[in-house]
Amino acid sequence: MDAIVNPGLANSREQLVHWLYEAAELEHNLMCTYLYAAFSLKSGEQEGLSRAEAEAVGRWRRSIIQVAIEEMGHLAAVWNITSALGAAPRIGRMNFPLDVGYLPAGIVVKLAPFNAHTLQHFIFLERPHGSTEPEGAGFSPERAFARGIFTPRLTPMPMDYDTVGSFYLTLKDGLEALVASIGEGNAFRGDRALQVAGSEYGFGQAKPVVCLTTALAAFDSIVAQGEGSPSAGEHSHFQKFVAIRTELAALQAANPDFEPAFPAATNPVLRRPPRPEGRVWLEDPEAVATVDLANASYGLMLRLLAYSYAVPNPAKARSLELGIALMKAIAPLAEHAARLPAGPSNPACHAGMSFTTLRDSAAFPPGPAAQAFFLDRLLEFAAAARTLGKKGAARLQEAEAIFTALARRAQEYFAPVATSLATASATIAKSGATAVVNAGEADVASDTPVPSAGVETAASPDIEIRFEARRCIHSRFCVTGAPAVFLANVKGPWIHPEAMPVDRLVEVAHACPSGAIRYARRDGQPDEAPPPVNLASVREAGPYAFRGELRLAGDDPGYRVTLCRCGASRHKPYCDGSHHDVGFAATGEPPTGKTDMLDARNGVLSIDPEPDGPLRVSGNLEITSGTGRVVARVEAARLCRCGGSQNKPFCDGTHAKIGFRS
Repeated sequence: MDAIVNPGLANSREQLVHWLYEAAELEHNLMCTYLYAAFSLKSGEQEGLSRAEAEAVGRWRRSIIQVAIEEMGHLAAVWNITSALGAAPRIGRMNFPLDVGYLPAGIVVKLAPFNAHTLQHFIFLERPHGSTEPEGAGFSPERAFARGIFTPRLTPMPMDYDTVGSFYLTLKDGLEALVASIGEGNAFRGDRALQVAGSEYGFGQAKPVVCLTTALAAFDSIVAQGEGSPSAGEHSHFQKFVAIRTELAALQAANPDFEPAFPAATNPVLRRPPRPEGRVWLEDPEAVATVDLANASYGLMLRLLAYSYAVPNPAKARSLELGIALMKAIAPLAEHAARLPAGPSNPACHAGMSFTTLRDSAAFPPGPAAQAFFLDRLLEFAAAARTLGKKGAARLQEAEAIFTALARRAQEYFAPVATSLATASATIAKSGATAVVNAGEADVASDTPVPSAGVETAASPDIEIRFEARRCIHSRFCVTGAPAVFLANVKGPWIHPEAMPVDRLVEVAHACPSGAIRYARRDGQPDEAPPPVNLASVREAGPYAFRGELRLAGDDPGYRVTLCRCGASRHKPYCDGSHHDVGFAATGEPPTGKTDMLDARNGVLSIDPEPDGPLRVSGNLEITSGTGRVVARVEAARLCRCGGSQNKPFCDGTHAKIGFRS
């Protein structure tokens, strides 16, 4: 059946917001179910797969996670439309499995491990209008019912719909009716500064909504990418799942014993459920602790996303960065849970992340109190992750590293306004996680820089020169600008700062784009100061050259760094010249984007390499081409460092598709 619309109140703002809230919950639920299935998949030959099977399962995992990321983009697009209409986005959702009647009878949503039936369920959910694809076995509705209301009512009422695509077509009709009734200017009265430009965070579908045209385009993008696309293009969610089904059938025909996933629980829960039907109570202590941390992190992620829609930049960018990083932390925990037993009451299945929601995920009031809450919570997570990491499992240790780095970043963002570092240190010390505050002792992500490693020094009475070999990209400004100071290809001491006047030597040091050469003056004159404008130059077939008041993964690298964008450096995040070895080809003259002048052009510029992902940049930044043309002015961005983005210098999610590892 097509969508059933309340004909009398289709042009009501309240009714439209009510439908948008359902759209947000629907996208949110689908994202969670896709992730759950992906987390249950096995990994590699060490988990019982043949080489061909392992390669296929790895592709499926990347494909399903990419679909989930795109669902996140759909969710943010719906939130932007909601915000544009003047309402607060619906961040939360009901716990799994959803009660009968919460969605139309034909839309069944529950957590289930990957198998042929679950995959067919995904195909059914994403099917185009008019498709004859059947529902997956075990996912049929408990009973048929009609929840749509034909009679006009003031109270917002739900509608019935067969496919997600038909639901969005009705939303488009409702929005057009609202604009026709009250006018475009009255309809879109929301504060534009509260929306999220998702392209800066890997969610290309989430673009600012300022009028009817941009809102309708957002709906069209959601439908075309998978939910009920009439054409169901090859990159739609529907076709991606169909392709996996074809490959799964072939592998199972070749090996009838092929099991691509662990038997994770269907609808796991962390407490004895009052309605046990269709739920699995987790009892294994390690599984409970793992799922508890994953769920708590998911809850804080929702709070941070809600907060990002309540504040402008830079607070928006920081809360989004932390929320997205929490998504990265959840993955190894959820994968580990799927490899653990559920407990003695359910010996035939494994555990799994339950995605338990908070009673309320609405945005906190903006200000220091909210920031103190976020910081305290992340410190708690870091302590819990440290305890889990002691069990020795690789995925738990990966999660520990991410949480430790997150806690350090949160201290940088929130400690000055929310609480003192002394208080934070006391909180961590109480939990036994002292490494979070003491960066020198912390277990951090693999590409977190250690600035003091491998530094040579040479001094004269007037200046000390410091050279960090691993950051050098051999731009040769030193050996050509000061050949008497920097002696190439000699044995023994090769830096002689006394051989050149200090002021001229300082100019040569400033020309070093990588920051491999730094200095400390001894003649009473000031040392290097941050530049008046933060810049990132995109080098032709080469790295990013940053200049500014930089913070790289929470550390101070100086005011100049060159960071890898080809994906091949052996010293990530720094460039080591590998772009020459791998034949990296990328223009240094990307097209001009948004170049509106920023309120400020300097200040702290935070650069945080996401594990297996892009460089996340927060702060005032002008991105320039190799010839100096302004490409974009941003306060937050995610810059490609896998070398594969089709939207360079910005990330487009390709790192997930190609399995980039940092």
